[in-house]
Amino acid sequence: MTLLGDIGERELIADFRTFIRPEGRVGPGDDAAITSEGTVASTDIVTFDRHFPAGMTYEQFGWYAAAVSFSDLAAMGARPTGFLAALALPANLEAQAAYDIMSGIDQCAEFCGTGIIGGDTKRGPGIVTGTAIGVMDGRRPMLRTGAVPGDVVAVTGPLGGPAAALEAIDLGIDAEEARSTLYTPIPRVAEGMSLAESGAVSSCMDLSDGLGTALNTLCKSSGVGMDVELDFIPREEYVEDIARMSGKPVKELLLDCGGEYELLFTADRERLGKIYEAEVPFHIIGVVTEGDSPELLENGERSAISNGRY
Repeated sequence: MTLLGDIGERELIADFRTFIRPEGRVGPGDDAAITSEGTVASTDIVTFDRHFPAGMTYEQFGWYAAAVSFSDLAAMGARPTGFLAALALPANLEAQAAYDIMSGIDQCAEFCGTGIIGGDTKRGPGIVTGTAIGVMDGRRPMLRTGAVPGDVVAVTGPLGGPAAALEAIDLGIDAEEARSTLYTPIPRVAEGMSLAESGAVSSCMDLSDGLGTALNTLCKSSGVGMDVELDFIPREEYVEDIARMSGKPVKELLLDCGGEYELLFTADRERLGKIYEAEVPFHIIGVVTEGDSPELLENGERSAISNGRY
């Protein structure tokens, strides 16, 4: 008898896809789904026991619960049009905590240009399930498939903040800026829409499960390899200091931990001007190859990039 604990989340989802009946223009397997009518939707679950690090407020937890789904819409290039929030909270939780969670959800929805359109509440162990709804407005959705050898590999912003924050929490280091990236991640909705509008992007996904996992996912989905230069990966300015204090290699903080909400994308190098014209900030970190997996180039040495630990 196989237990859920014996298989990982990704293997479970892969197994589901062998027998469920896919529906819509874009079904299971991308950051978000697109129905036959053109509605873009993504849902995520966050829990008190896994997604509530020390120091986080209930309001920040609510923001986080919404941000994870809006980030999936951003990876497709969709414009958010609504959010559904389902809360399963303990009976002994203070009512103000519930109000703060919903306030955080509402603030994140407002930041993303939309609002709450419904939801549900139940007694439960501390779970929030959020569903973000959006539309493409005629833009072609950015998918995980489509990268081809010769494309550049890029990210929209600096990485390592959430991983550094977790290390700082464990070590008791006062690192407010790092903690902010962990507690209140910013969904790159505007950047996603602009990238999709440019027409230069060949594949894209968000980095919520970490850069290492995302690189492996894009390679598998597109049937390509990638060479990534460690020195090219942008990082928050405090990452190297916290890495030194914690004894963790910088590359581990950049590659192996989730909680990042920048976008990873590949693009036709001949059309990069379209992205510059769109004024989307980005950093080229590598190139798509004819291989079948991502590899890290560090001081002239080459090594495999793992799926991470998030």
